[in-house]
Amino acid sequence: MSEQNTRTIELKNIDPRLLFGSNHVLLKSIESSFDAQIVARGDTIWITGDESALVETLFYDLFERLRLHGEISEQYLSYAISFIKESGRGPATEMELSSELSTVVKLDVRPRTVGQKAYIEAVEKYDIVFGIGPAGTGKTYLAVAEAVAGLKNKLFNRIILVRPAVEAGESLGFLPGDIRAKVDPYLRPVYDALHDMLPADKIKKLMELGVIEIVPLAFMRGRTLNNSFAILDEAQNTTVPQMKMFLTRIGEGSKAVITGDVTQIDLDRKRLSGLIAIQKILRNISDVKFCYLTDKDVVRHRLVKDIIRAFERYEEGRR
Repeated sequence: MSEQNTRTIELKNIDPRLLFGSNHVLLKSIESSFDAQIVARGDTIWITGDESALVETLFYDLFERLRLHGEISEQYLSYAISFIKESGRGPATEMELSSELSTVVKLDVRPRTVGQKAYIEAVEKYDIVFGIGPAGTGKTYLAVAEAVAGLKNKLFNRIILVRPAVEAGESLGFLPGDIRAKVDPYLRPVYDALHDMLPADKIKKLMELGVIEIVPLAFMRGRTLNNSFAILDEAQNTTVPQMKMFLTRIGEGSKAVITGDVTQIDLDRKRLSGLIAIQKILRNISDVKFCYLTDKDVVRHRLVKDIIRAFERYEEGRR
């Protein structure tokens, strides 16, 4: 092996099985992603090629990831490769929160991207936060996690989860059953997030006590939410008056997180999305924070990111 343009890394207290993955699946993914050749023998890694410096940065980032969490997932590796190619630095340390987001019970919730970390920190710092981005970026999921953590730590007395019921183009009155049965299909994603973080019997009890409320946006008029953590999900499907109505419900000791994807608006074309308008209306209010997540923050199946990008190219072509 030529010494020219060769970088050498020594594995000190690093388990090669964790670093390279089962059957070297992680190592193969690294090699296929960079213009570089990697040779690993014993406790030494040799890297040659035009992008050897980036690969070296990646390996040291993976060392840090192992130190912090003891594992490297294919999802994390894919994100780290993309992040390093764009910025030239590793994301492992940047993704760590200064505070521990603990919803205990069922799941260890932590940011999986640098964008998600910035979003979580904004929710903890500001009373009104907008999380705007494509599907799969954790907008609603992380907001629910923060709400549950806040309730557990007695920062809030209630969690209010709100959604506009317009996806199917039907009025609630046409759906069968009582109000709970009418609303449930629209709020299923919120239920799913809750069930990842709390046992079913605990959720049922808290809902019976009114500590957790899951309601359609139409039922928020006239209310004042004190000492509450309120989440408005799918906010791209609100009208401007509805957005104003929700934001003016916030009372003392409360926090509001508004999430949505402006590329998935189901409103009649004649009506302007409240989520689009509010970015202009509130842009000069310093204590309101807008967080923008991108396809780089997608944490669902790896193909979701590719699908989102394909649709973006398709829409750009149509325009």
